Amino acid sequence: MKIGIDIRCLIGGNRTGVEEYTVELLEHLFATDRENEYVLFWNAWKLPSCPFGWDRRFPNVRLVSFRIPNKLLNFCFWYFRFPHLDRLIGGVDVFFMPNLNFGAFSRSVRVVLTAHDLSFDRYAETFSWKRRLWHLFVNFRRLALRADRILAVSQSTRDDVLSVPGVSPKTVRVVESGVSERFRVMDRNDPILPAVKHRYALPYRFILFVGTIEPRKNLLSLARAFDALVETGEALNYDLVIAGTHGWKYQDILKNIDDLPSRSRIHFTGFVRDEDKPALYNLASIFVSPSFYEGFGFPSLEAAACGVPVIASHTSSFPETVGAGALLIDPLRLDDLFRALRELLRDAPLRDKLSQRGRVCAASFRWKETAQRTLKVFREVIRR
Repeated sequence: MKIGIDIRCLIGGNRTGVEEYTVELLEHLFATDRENEYVLFWNAWKLPSCPFGWDRRFPNVRLVSFRIPNKLLNFCFWYFRFPHLDRLIGGVDVFFMPNLNFGAFSRSVRVVLTAHDLSFDRYAETFSWKRRLWHLFVNFRRLALRADRILAVSQSTRDDVLSVPGVSPKTVRVVESGVSERFRVMDRNDPILPAVKHRYALPYRFILFVGTIEPRKNLLSLARAFDALVETGEALNYDLVIAGTHGWKYQDILKNIDDLPSRSRIHFTGFVRDEDKPALYNLASIFVSPSFYEGFGFPSLEAAACGVPVIASHTSSFPETVGAGALLIDPLRLDDLFRALRELLRDAPLRDKLSQRGRVCAASFRWKETAQRTLKVFREVIRR
């Protein structure tokens, strides 16, 4: 079987949820499957070298690079339905898209698409007009109807995909993402911990959020709940650390946080290097993910794997991922988040209990199993 894979989502070099999924899945897929041939589609006008070296490390993996301006290529995909991606890389039996993107395919090729979430539809108001326009032209529904199989990273995402008119339940499979083994409880004497603490100027004790600063993440509620803790004297010696880059509509969020009385105890790290994230989690006392909506929610599970007690929303995918090992709150109720934070800050045995449960919960999500189940879907569409 010859399998084509679109890895354009890795061109930017970031390691947010989609990139984490793509890198970890492909790493384990190539390590697991030495039988089938893989052809990777890598394209950009200013094309960087592919940093992962899959084509050098695995004999059955080949990288096909192009220097076509992506705006021109996307226009051709959208308007002409040409060129066909599978033919562009020499012809394949299955073409896999690990993320939503522009594309066109020949009639004979089997297409497998991963759906991470439908936030662009469920929470369109939290997106910039430019991103809304991009999703409008990509047209998820058309791509979903063309796909022979859609991999949903959670049952919550599958339910959302099935709400799209015309999508058949027979085509949508739940294949959960994994949690990398690099996220683990670290030895408190590990020299990496003080190095990371110094690099990001972290306080001694802190409540942590990791993610893009954008409206869907509900960061303003977290900052206000923390501000209320400080005002009532419940925060004690704890600060709030917000780790992540600016997303769309971040300006109003930062402006409102700047106006809070506790602003001096709220720290922004900016971009955090991927290799520093395990230490960042290990240094935290509590992790909070008050997001309105997540398709899978990597940071909450990564924090749980590092033994950090987690507070998360009771919406979307959280109950099925960290639900058994976290305090779940209503993201629309500020008092609910305040009470959960206060309870964890006061109750050390509860923190220990959530730490243990969280690690058990995170251990059930393994990339090796994700890769095996994904390969099973590839074989299934070929048999079909």
